Amino acid sequence: MSTKLTQEIVQHLFNYNSETGELRWKRAPFTCSKKGASANTNCNGYYHVRVYGKIYGVHRIIWLYVYGYLPENDIDHIDRNRANNKISNLREVSRQCNQRNTGLQSNNKSGVTGISFKPLHFAWTASIKVNGKHYSLGIYTDYIEAVCTRLAAEECLGWPDCNVNSPAYQFIKSWLSNSECLEELYA
Repeated sequence: MSTKLTQEIVQHLFNYNSETGELRWKRAPFTCSKKGASANTNCNGYYHVRVYGKIYGVHRIIWLYVYGYLPENDIDHIDRNRANNKISNLREVSRQCNQRNTGLQSNNKSGVTGISFKPLHFAWTASIKVNGKHYSLGIYTDYIEAVCTRLAAEECLGWPDCNVNSPAYQFIKSWLSNSECLEELYA
């Protein structure tokens, strides 16, 4: 017989500090953990905890602790830091949305997802992948234009709600905050 985890049970077993994102045992049933010990076990950057013989992501336990339910969807770490379990950094999203909030691939040389340089054409290409299918957004001699096109496609698809750390968005934001760039735009 397994115990259905509820907010009441979780709040009985744990203390949660919303400022630090840390989960600590109040009472540790059937474990070797002591009262006040951290309930976080690191596995691939995510913290896990065993409760009544079942392993849960700490971020999911925190969600239950705060909101009273275990979500059917994914819990996304907005800043992409798997260890940052502050409730302000967690949000319930679809699997697809969660997968969009990822960093650059290690082989990315342009600094922006979906932008690559084609030496043969001496130009930048912009592309986007939707539901497993790649779409070309065009070829551009200007890097900024390629990035703006990629960002416009992300916005058209509603991705800013998923990927608040979009490399295209971050690049354009920093580029626009540079006074020389603003002078170039308005010259």
